[in-house]
Amino acid sequence: MRFVDLHEDLAFSSQNFDLVQGEGQCSIKMLQQLGDPLVFAVIFPHINTWDERGEVLSAAYGHPTQSSAPLLQVLWEQFKLYLYLERRGLVSIVRKASDLEKPGVKLLLALEGADVLTDPYDLHLLYEMGLRCVGLTWNYDNKFASSCMSKKDYGLTGYGEELVKLANKLGVLVDVAHAGKATVLDVTSLSKAPVIASHANVKKIRNHVRNLDDEELETIAKTDGVVGVTAITSALSENPSINDLVTHASYIEQKFGLRHVAIGTDFLGVQSTPQGFENVLKVQELAKLLGEKADKILWENAVRVLKSVLKV
Repeated sequence: MRFVDLHEDLAFSSQNFDLVQGEGQCSIKMLQQLGDPLVFAVIFPHINTWDERGEVLSAAYGHPTQSSAPLLQVLWEQFKLYLYLERRGLVSIVRKASDLEKPGVKLLLALEGADVLTDPYDLHLLYEMGLRCVGLTWNYDNKFASSCMSKKDYGLTGYGEELVKLANKLGVLVDVAHAGKATVLDVTSLSKAPVIASHANVKKIRNHVRNLDDEELETIAKTDGVVGVTAITSALSENPSINDLVTHASYIEQKFGLRHVAIGTDFLGVQSTPQGFENVLKVQELAKLLGEKADKILWENAVRVLKSVLKV
């Protein structure tokens, strides 16, 4: 089965889960059963810090109370895991457009949150390591952009603008998942290449901080990018099920065009899953529900974007 998943927390989950043979939301073994999947394999260099209320505050490099050293160590360990899987012959890492044609399980390395970067030009180093997608934020603000949780949505900073320009130049996809609205609008206005929201749903259907309003969806579509409809249960409905993914996908299709719909499950990054969509193998059931649109949503749209961004 041909299938692109724009977001899975494979490396982060490997700390307490058998990523190769496991039977949870996803594993290499399960992906192999699908035949020909491409997964955006997330690198998530995250260490919690806490505010006076005991709530998660930040893990951002540059935060006045935190050193970059622990985050860098997490970054390198997650890179090393993916490179190990490639050396074992279990996966192929997508570095250029022609790699999309390789058979079997393919991983595209994607950074979730640019906090670990000292400055935009660190992207050169990560590119050489195989990174091909950069998410500007997670759930906190950083020196590049404001997040969806921001108390002051300031959008892209000067550093953030430089990071987007450099990503365009190198052939690295820019991801606005978790970004604040001002950041989404700034990125889509600035980028010369298609922009994605790797895992997000429709705010008009479900008013959730991680979801996108119509203006944001429209600006992503205008870059010829895609939105990865996600399995985050709180971003779907009160009683989340596999049918909700179809509902959110249909809204984007009807308002902005079928070519802008994709899937980004967030498997291994969510504690609960929608009924009927408990693991990556259930994408086969999702394909049945999507009917004749399945190949475009599950494969063609994301691959079109990748072919337009990645170097040959």
